[in-house]
Amino acid sequence: MPPLELGLDTFGDVTMGADGRLLSHAQVIRDVIDEAVLADDVSLNFFGVGEHHRADFAISAPDIVLAAIAGRTQNIRLGSAVTVLGSDDPVRVFQRFSTLDAASRGRAEVILGRGSFTESFPLFGYPLNQYEKLFSEKLDLFVKLLRDETVTWRGETRAPLTDQRVFPPIERGTLTTWIGVGGSPESVVRAARYGLPLMLAIIGGDPQRFRPYAELYLASLQEFGQPVLPIGIHSPGYVADTDAQARDEFFEDYKRMRDQIGSERGWPPMRRAEYDQEIEHGSLYVGGPETVARKIAATAKTIGASRFDLKYSAGTLPHARLMHCIELYGTKVAPLVRDLLA
Repeated sequence: MPPLELGLDTFGDVTMGADGRLLSHAQVIRDVIDEAVLADDVSLNFFGVGEHHRADFAISAPDIVLAAIAGRTQNIRLGSAVTVLGSDDPVRVFQRFSTLDAASRGRAEVILGRGSFTESFPLFGYPLNQYEKLFSEKLDLFVKLLRDETVTWRGETRAPLTDQRVFPPIERGTLTTWIGVGGSPESVVRAARYGLPLMLAIIGGDPQRFRPYAELYLASLQEFGQPVLPIGIHSPGYVADTDAQARDEFFEDYKRMRDQIGSERGWPPMRRAEYDQEIEHGSLYVGGPETVARKIAATAKTIGASRFDLKYSAGTLPHARLMHCIELYGTKVAPLVRDLLA
């Protein structure tokens, strides 16, 4: 089994400046680009940028940010985390990421998902009562764009295509395309049916409860006659010099972000005891390098994952702390994880 790949994800959370005030969206975007450059410098495998359309996240056009990152990096692979395909156009998504792939010399990836936030649907004029149908049809078209030089397709959610070529084509091979799944067995089976790698968003609770999804995916690949494909994990976390420092530095900003989202979704406010429980037994990878490395290695073995992406940003957590987290993740955590799994 090849070594576990280690990546980072961010949604471009709007962070706090040194003066205690929120930074502008423009400054946050520039900071994210610097964070990705550091991730490349410390030899991480992947840097993912999420898509949101709301005040607390700065990035609504991941592919543009990734293109800027591509111009300042050499080796790290670059992708979305995730692209909300249901409220986008598959042809334009393909064109944007094939362009990124060209600019980065083959380093582009895309993670397609339905999205856990729905603000993009009214923004772009898509009805929420077609949430599932929009994703299903558009994914079907996107897979055709990946695999066919000329595309003929017909559905109900966009105009049909007849013997249509789409430019630019992928220069070498194909565009690595993952399906992001938050816990739907139907989505797991769909990823297997299309022969696409699976990215599990494990953002709460014991990660072992996702093992049946990995098993379902592998069984479904076999049933559909597909080769064995990668399984990735996306989970939140933060690395500092010590366990105590990491827990204390991360808590207030993580709680503020989670409580804000929870107020929209009917969750109760997070208590410190719940936070500590999630670190010790759940899906928060918070601590010093050795603690985080051991937890990542254990989860990867349980799930059978070939990549782990740490969602390292959380609410207003300052840029300087995020940079230190990235440095420790690349220089300390990644080597420890690989040693543990060797």
